[in-house]
Amino acid sequence: MSASMKECLQLQLLEMEMLFSMFPNQGEVKLEDVNALTNIKRYLEGTREALPPKIEFVITLQIEEPKVKIDLQVSMPHGYPCAALQLFGRSSELDRQQQLLLNKGLTSYIETFDPGELCVCAAIQWLQDNSAPYFLNRKLAYEPSAQAKPVKNTFLRMWIYSHHIYQQDLRKKILDVGKRLDVTGFCMTGKPGIICVEGFKEHCEEFWHTIRYPNWKHISCKHAESMETEGNGEDLRLFHSFEELLLEAHGDYGLRNDYHMNLGQFLEFLRKHKSEHVFQILFGIESKSSDS
Repeated sequence: MSASMKECLQLQLLEMEMLFSMFPNQGEVKLEDVNALTNIKRYLEGTREALPPKIEFVITLQIEEPKVKIDLQVSMPHGYPCAALQLFGRSSELDRQQQLLLNKGLTSYIETFDPGELCVCAAIQWLQDNSAPYFLNRKLAYEPSAQAKPVKNTFLRMWIYSHHIYQQDLRKKILDVGKRLDVTGFCMTGKPGIICVEGFKEHCEEFWHTIRYPNWKHISCKHAESMETEGNGEDLRLFHSFEELLLEAHGDYGLRNDYHMNLGQFLEFLRKHKSEHVFQILFGIESKSSDS
């Protein structure tokens, strides 16, 4: 274990202690992995050899004026605070455009910190001091203005291929992350496993980063479609929610879970969602027209 890594993890534990003292009520700080802090302590003590999963959590902030809540999602890379902290604030009271602007402001503020500085507490203070205008302006975002310049966002659709997706805990994680990040698409379980995720670029990239960590190796993004939009991107979506796709399986080779999904059914599914062109990209097989 390098000294710098050890120092970073020790600083992360120190900052978590400060956060728990600032937010002592149950549910205010929600760890993605309840054993994360214990595993890091064991790693630092030398009783655990493998590098533990990084600390990820959500803090629910109460904003006094207006009376709203913000969920601040925090992901600490192992090298934080020497490495950049990953933050994202969301609120059900914000429309997508104002939420995007809020996070751009938060990110710009965090980027002013020097490497080695702890900044979660500062990010919380920034949100408490600066978030009100984003809530007050959310209705104005829909009012026409001759002088207003529309904000351009990048809408992204990612097609992800995995050798297989079987495990219940992994399937649950994929669905939970998809619904938490306000993306749409599907996860086809079985062999092979296919995931499509679509939404604003930063949401899709966070989804891709989260599901791969810590050790999903046999997975790759085969294709990505990127489009610029001045709206909320709803007209670009091919899917209305993020759901698990269960198709018929065939082939039994005497091994548990060793079966292949019905790719013919999957092709029909793609056709219904105007995505037939992706079939050849994913599998290297040209789809046959249903008319032939």
